[in-house]
Amino acid sequence: MTDSKYFTTNKKGEIFELKAELNNEKKEKRKEAVKKVIAAMTVGKDVSSLFPDVVNCMQTDNLELKKLVYLYLMNYAKSQPDMAIMAVNSFVKDCEDPNPLIRALAVRTMGCIRVDKITEYLCEPLRKCLKDEDPYVRKTAAVCVAKLHDINAQMVEDQGFLDSLRDLIADSNPMVVANAVAALSEISESHPNSNLLDLNPQNINKLLTALNECTEWGQIFILDCLSNYNPKDEREAQSICERVTPRLSHANSAVVLSAVKVLMKFLELLPKESDYYNTLLKKLSPPLVTLLSGEPEVQYVALRNINLIVQKRPEILKQEIKVFFVKYNDPIYVKLEKLDIMIRLASQANIAQVLAELKEYATEVDVDFVRKAVRAIGRCAIKVEQSAERCVSTLLDLIQTKVNYVVQEAIVVIRDIFRKYPNKYESIIATLCENLDSLDEPDARAAMIWIVGEYAERIDNADELLESFLEGFHDESTQVQLTLLTAIVKLFLKKPSETQEETHTYTHTNISPSFDSDNPDLRDRGYIYWRLLSTDPVTAKEVVLSEKPLISEETDLIEPTLLDELICHIGSLASVYHKPPNAFVEGSHGIHRKHLPIQHGSIDTGESPVSAGPAAPIEQAQSVIPSQGDLLGDLLNLDLGPPVNVPQQSSMQMGAVDLLGGGLDSLVTVCMFIFLYLLSLFPQIWLPAVKAKGLEISGTFSRRQGQMYMDMTFTNKALQHMTDFAIQFNKNSFGVIPTTPLPIHTPLMPSQSIEVSLPLNTIGPVMKMDPLNNLQVAVKNNIDVFYFSGLIPLNIFFVEDGKMERQVFLATWKDIPNENELQYQIKECHLNADTVSGKLQNDNIYTIAKRNVEGQDMLYQSLKLTNGIWILAELRIQPGNPNYTVKHPPNLNSPNSELRSHLLFLSEV
Repeated sequence: MTDSKYFTTNKKGEIFELKAELNNEKKEKRKEAVKKVIAAMTVGKDVSSLFPDVVNCMQTDNLELKKLVYLYLMNYAKSQPDMAIMAVNSFVKDCEDPNPLIRALAVRTMGCIRVDKITEYLCEPLRKCLKDEDPYVRKTAAVCVAKLHDINAQMVEDQGFLDSLRDLIADSNPMVVANAVAALSEISESHPNSNLLDLNPQNINKLLTALNECTEWGQIFILDCLSNYNPKDEREAQSICERVTPRLSHANSAVVLSAVKVLMKFLELLPKESDYYNTLLKKLSPPLVTLLSGEPEVQYVALRNINLIVQKRPEILKQEIKVFFVKYNDPIYVKLEKLDIMIRLASQANIAQVLAELKEYATEVDVDFVRKAVRAIGRCAIKVEQSAERCVSTLLDLIQTKVNYVVQEAIVVIRDIFRKYPNKYESIIATLCENLDSLDEPDARAAMIWIVGEYAERIDNADELLESFLEGFHDESTQVQLTLLTAIVKLFLKKPSETQEETHTYTHTNISPSFDSDNPDLRDRGYIYWRLLSTDPVTAKEVVLSEKPLISEETDLIEPTLLDELICHIGSLASVYHKPPNAFVEGSHGIHRKHLPIQHGSIDTGESPVSAGPAAPIEQAQSVIPSQGDLLGDLLNLDLGPPVNVPQQSSMQMGAVDLLGGGLDSLVTVCMFIFLYLLSLFPQIWLPAVKAKGLEISGTFSRRQGQMYMDMTFTNKALQHMTDFAIQFNKNSFGVIPTTPLPIHTPLMPSQSIEVSLPLNTIGPVMKMDPLNNLQVAVKNNIDVFYFSGLIPLNIFFVEDGKMERQVFLATWKDIPNENELQYQIKECHLNADTVSGKLQNDNIYTIAKRNVEGQDMLYQSLKLTNGIWILAELRIQPGNPNYTVKHPPNLNSPNSELRSHLLFLSEV
């Protein structure tokens, strides 16, 4: 009789009877009782009250009974932590049992009991098992370390278990090596910044040796580990590839995909002109083809991975396109994947075969598959220019079938062909117009309307065709309404009315339906067209009928940086979803992002691009900064006179770094201060989306309550989400660094913006910049590292304690020789002295004294920078005269021996 009998009892008072049987003196009775307990537990009954009685059964030599008791313990230990401690002594004793199976069973169960109170008692037994003479016990103990690390990471590190795991990589048994690698890899994923797997040539050689002898799942662990290694040169990369290549012929598809992942990564390090490179490409093809002979589910996983491989290296499977021809009994999900890969492999050499297949698919009964097949014909026409005419002919044949959904899909793709090859296939427009009445889907109607509007001058009854759509304008979808509105304007511009009155009547009659729409996009577009046509038809023609860019050959390719990351995840769920792990794994945002090695000739050193040093962004950042002349002349249009007297200035030293070594002019002119002050008021686009793969960063700098801030807006204009943001500044003149990490803790989804206020301080490393207030920034996310630079308005550096004592100010000012003074004229400032003084004080520029001399208001002012530099100025204001005079010394001794005094002035804005 089988064990199913234990699941069929419905006795009342069962717990009491089980308790009695568990304490029976006969071993067989106790064994039967434990089986009944496990059966009850399996079907959801609460048998936790039997915990002490079951634990008493641990003291047995019967391996089967011991396994059952351990199973019970794993299930109820968390709910009965105090009672679970009763089993500790039994665990310790079993770890010293002469039978290695019992020792391994004990250490495996210890790792599965997730109770903090017990873990500290299990350290010593685990340490012994890691050094056990039997390899089965050692490999089990290796996995237990990973489980224990998940419960209490600090204890595992303190007890030295991680070092023991690293020692097991050199174990003589390949399965021990594989489990040690698996455990270290698991721990590394939760601690991405730790270098637990010290991958060096010696360890890599040990892993490759174990690769040939361990089980298939052990091979997967080792291959995944090898894929994280960056060989030091081409020779080492080739050596590893030669030893991994035999895994391509393994019967387990997971091993094959893991081997493919390693080889795809190391191909980046091999020169493309080498014989071995081409040989390796040929070896990759057969195993991928073989994967397609398995079950449909395995085929689908293989196809999703092949899709990535083909996008990265299409030459691997360019001769195997027939393998991806659809079979009649393939599930729809396999058919669609094969179809996608066929298009990616289509070329001038095989386009005839591909088109013949696609035309056959278009006659299938599965509507979704037929639509994809028709759309694929259009993609072939766009991708392979030589085949465009044949593709158009095929589409016309399909239109003649009069199958409604085929006709509509064909018109949609023909529109794209017209956009790719303008003025080439317009002879078929008449055939398309014949099917206009049968179009009922928004995509097809919009496509047909676009064609009529774009080629209105070639269609005699274009106005009648568009009017037929206008009759039901308010019932159409937004997509059709927008397209129809543009088509009407195109028709008018290409076939204008003869009189102005007719023009006004036509435009108002046909565009006015959009004025009443609830859709703001439609309504705004209608008003824009109406005003353009009413005021300046010539300009309207230049705008609406301007030359359009050709559509790209491949619009559905995965973004390159994302593709490189997915290649590193071949054989995992990420390669099936075509998304990085942190997009679908909860709590994985801190996981280290994987990337392909640097191309041959520039081996990656493993350093983060953000921390690679200041040299990287400098050249790029300099080009971002406009010249001062352009800024003032074009943006501000201010009339700023030159200095009245600009004598030769001596250089000055300030510690190890000479920030103002070029004299005052090297810092910034007075007019530059005005511009920089404006910068602090209005956000600037520091990083355009076109230069950062869809990430746009705009912002400004501010000073609030004595604290400097970098206020930024991050906008995602890409099609994928963005995570793992970090920021770093290059060395700069004022030692500005972020006080805290970038506070973006949630993914930034497409079309989403997030505002961030990053506090700054000035305790970082100092390096003289040109101009001095230039700040170079690196921002990292899951896509790439991006660099930009910006000018920090200098008023941000004005500290609150910049008001100098009057006596000290006076004594210092008197010590300045007259010939060392500089003067500037600031024109067209219509403010009185009190207003100017108040506005400047808002930016920590303090008025020390004020007097009136010969009808002029004299303001004596001081300010202090974050780096301790004092700045003095005299501002002369003639009432009724909009021109001010600023006087300041270029170089003077400060009342504080540690500071140098320099003068700058921030004008009123």
